[in-house]
Amino acid sequence: MMSYRSKKMTWVLAGLFIFITGNSFTAPAADVDILVCPEGCGALVSDLYIGKEAKNIDPDLNLNPVATDGYLYNIVEMGRNPDRWKNTVFATNDDTLSFGSKGGKHPFTKFIPEPVNETFRLLYGFYWGVTGHFFISLDPKQKSFSDLKGKKLGVGLLTQSDWGMNPTLDLEYGYGITAANAELFYLGPAKLGKAFLNGEVDATVAALGTGPEFKDWLPSDIFRELKKSEKRLYYIGQDARMADTLNEKLKTSYIPADIPIGTLPGQTEVIHTITDRDFKACHESFPEDLAYRIVRLAAKIGPEMKLTLGMWQTWSPEMMVAGLSDENAHPGAIRAFKELGWWELRKNFKPAILSR
Repeated sequence: MMSYRSKKMTWVLAGLFIFITGNSFTAPAADVDILVCPEGCGALVSDLYIGKEAKNIDPDLNLNPVATDGYLYNIVEMGRNPDRWKNTVFATNDDTLSFGSKGGKHPFTKFIPEPVNETFRLLYGFYWGVTGHFFISLDPKQKSFSDLKGKKLGVGLLTQSDWGMNPTLDLEYGYGITAANAELFYLGPAKLGKAFLNGEVDATVAALGTGPEFKDWLPSDIFRELKKSEKRLYYIGQDARMADTLNEKLKTSYIPADIPIGTLPGQTEVIHTITDRDFKACHESFPEDLAYRIVRLAAKIGPEMKLTLGMWQTWSPEMMVAGLSDENAHPGAIRAFKELGWWELRKNFKPAILSR
């Protein structure tokens, strides 16, 4: 029987083969916007590259990555604007999609101001994010989330699900920490590093992505800034079984994750945390042919980005289908993955729950 490692290499080589030998598409011309995240975020950089390379594979498909204020902005925009339903793809994650219909109600009022009740479908996964589910401190006495009570905490923008909403919900529903007993500063990624190093906040969140095997890790740019300072960093993870606690209270699908020693600057201990899953998604009315073409493109370009450019280190066939199901995936995506021979891989992972 073929070992898992052998299977893994076979899938990677298959992806490279698809990229090198894939047939050109003969399909109608189309323009598709991709709502991503703020300028400088890793997902936007990756999508800009995919959009450029797509012209060599499917010249009649123009992919236009758009910098936005974040995943929360994306879902609200997709709920408000029917003009986007048939020509727009957006970056999101499973918990944002599951929280959409609860917009306008506590604790989502300041993040999702109104209910988003449209039905969306997944195209493919691009990484799992532990962003916002751990903190960084300069104080060795701050060892747990509970120690953050009464502190000044730097988090992301109100329009960002991972940087902004995640830590807010974790603090309140996991540890009873709210704006009533701590100060939360929604500064955003561009300002957090400086505010943290200058002592304006006592602890900060940061972005970090991984794959379904928890082997490949993608630290965000903020870590370069923190490492350059040469200050000793202390990492604050989650309590054991916190994923279960939050899933029960928030009706979401967080997954426990451990960040290995040495993954982050100065990290000397394993960081226990949780993760959600990031996807490209679209409205249920998005054309099947376009969904098919976009997934095939990502499958072709992904191996080169991982093995040659180091831009999509979490790419793998498993990463693209992890969390997808017959119920939550777009029919065009399902068709593409079946042709690639990857659709059965989805059975190794729990399906994402898009609404509760």
